[in-house]
Amino acid sequence: MTTKAQFIAVTLDCAEPKGLADFYAKITGYDSQYADENYAFIGDGTHAIGFQRVEGRAPASWPGPAKQFHLDFRVPDVDKAVREYVELGAVKPEFQPGDGWVVLADPEGHLFCVCPERS
Repeated sequence: MTTKAQFIAVTLDCAEPKGLADFYAKITGYDSQYADENYAFIGDGTHAIGFQRVEGRAPASWPGPAKQFHLDFRVPDVDKAVREYVELGAVKPEFQPGDGWVVLADPEGHLFCVCPERS
């Protein structure tokens, strides 16, 4: 039997860890766990998102084949959440591939989806 791994965190490469951590803390409600100029970490006690400074990091174009991942967040009201997240610094790309959810880019260009609650 394969050893079971418990998912605890994902870490995003970025230019400004503290700023990006602040953005995601606002949209998730996660608390800041640690922050310095090279690394920041937010979490809820079960899951966490880390932010690691990588000089020269450039976001992948969207749409395009260079995208390697995206995050998904479930919200009670997609339209309201999109408006709020754009006010916080997210960008809504013109290309939207689906119906019912919205693709946004965070202030550093990482893509994430804003998804409705399950029916």
